[in-house]
Amino acid sequence: MTEEQALNIPTWAIHASHPQLVDQVRASLSEVIDPEIGLNIIQLGLIRDVAVDDSNTTARVTMILTTPFCPYGPAMVDNTRQKAQEGLKMPTTVEMGMDIWDFSMMEDPTALDWGLYN
Repeated sequence: MTEEQALNIPTWAIHASHPQLVDQVRASLSEVIDPEIGLNIIQLGLIRDVAVDDSNTTARVTMILTTPFCPYGPAMVDNTRQKAQEGLKMPTTVEMGMDIWDFSMMEDPTALDWGLYN
């Protein structure tokens, strides 16, 4: 079993179109921390897709938040845009996805023991 199979790592559009960008954008986006939970947006599985347009001049990141009314949401979205631009080295927009976040979206859903379940 590979590391990607052991972990819950989503496949983004750039995995197929621009595989050379995956590691650098993951590293940049890993710098965005959810201030309430203390984990980064990659660990939490908040980045649902990363795509580069056909002309290779702009990118789009689709992300979700852990809760629809996250008080840090606007700051996290802007920070995500900035870090994605750094990692992709091109103008990037962030779109909000419609998925509802849950623990199963985390890279390693067993990494947290919040004491919520026995």
